[in-house]
Amino acid sequence: MQPKPSPPVAAPATWPAVALVYTAALVQGMTLVSFPALSGVLKETLALSDAAYGAIFLPQVACAVAGAVAGGSLARKLGLRALLALALACNGLSQALLAATAMLPQSLGVAMLFAGTACLGLGFGLIGAPINSYPRLLFPAKGEPALVAAHTMIGLGLATAPLAAAPLIEAGMWASLPLILGLVCAALAAATLITALPQPADVASETRHPRPPVAAPLFWLFAAITVIYAFAEGTFSNWAVIYLRDSRGLPEMTAGLALSAFWGAIVVGRLVITLLVVRVPARLIWLTLPCLMIAAFWLLPYADSALTGIGFFALAGLACSAFLPLTISLAVERFPEAVAWVSSMLIAALMVGVGLGSYLVGALQAVLPLDALYRLSSVYPAAVLLLGGLVLRAGVRRPEPAPAA
Repeated sequence: MQPKPSPPVAAPATWPAVALVYTAALVQGMTLVSFPALSGVLKETLALSDAAYGAIFLPQVACAVAGAVAGGSLARKLGLRALLALALACNGLSQALLAATAMLPQSLGVAMLFAGTACLGLGFGLIGAPINSYPRLLFPAKGEPALVAAHTMIGLGLATAPLAAAPLIEAGMWASLPLILGLVCAALAAATLITALPQPADVASETRHPRPPVAAPLFWLFAAITVIYAFAEGTFSNWAVIYLRDSRGLPEMTAGLALSAFWGAIVVGRLVITLLVVRVPARLIWLTLPCLMIAAFWLLPYADSALTGIGFFALAGLACSAFLPLTISLAVERFPEAVAWVSSMLIAALMVGVGLGSYLVGALQAVLPLDALYRLSSVYPAAVLLLGGLVLRAGVRRPEPAPAA
């Protein structure tokens, strides 16, 4: 009988390491939403059609998948520290390229835009292993809340960047946002190389079990759930500003506030659920959230004011809030011997869904208006509910040995 892998054991968390990891998560969120937050001005500046805007996320998908697939192996070969620094450097480069679009001719600016989303995807793919591994290493006794807290910081970054972008757009200084984010990413990458970070205690275990669970049907169920969920998240987030501004006729500032409300509700929802999982089974919460997503998709076409636009996107954010971290937590609980690989692959699955979902919405607008596409998108959380039931029926926790009499 194969021995059960022991849980990660790490040195007590040090505040510089905690501050670095959770600040990196915050900045990751800010860079990830920088392109959607500037979507309106980018469409006008570069004369992008809806389909062309949706297409800018395709390089992000491809590079995120490449980064995430490589991330699990690089985590073992280079270490989580080097991988985190490399991911932050890629994110910083993406912001430099985004800022450059404001200073270049239109055709070259479009090329820089595609290159920027490619670098952002690569950085996000690479950061999956360290950002999902370090919280458990820093707080080994509170792994699940620590991981949800890291994703909460990502959500906080996603919420604050649109708020920062709106006044800069009004002032005609929108390129300042990616320039600042690029400098912060560079500083964090340098700090990563000199900060004492915990060494994964399960390196030896992963060396004895080098093969990731590629043949496990349960893992692919988790991956499918993540992709389909990400279709929903990408449809909510990457089209929020354009939908409220162009389809519903609301002001740019209101549309930006709605996007911030979406990500802000994700932050609040993750904080609440971090406390709630102590009393309520995580699996119950996990299956309840897609039901709220369905409600949000059906309500959004009725957004006709600042109150309803912001409120319905806040509901969508609450629905999405802890679904991804809970999915990752359930998956690594089932495959504890391959935490870095599983985390990286699910981040890749997330980016596939967000990118392809965003592109699909842009392409389908030739035949359907955005409000109809939002209603149609309710099939995504419905499918997630179905697959989630299959996962829970298969069992996500390994059998625990019976206590000694």
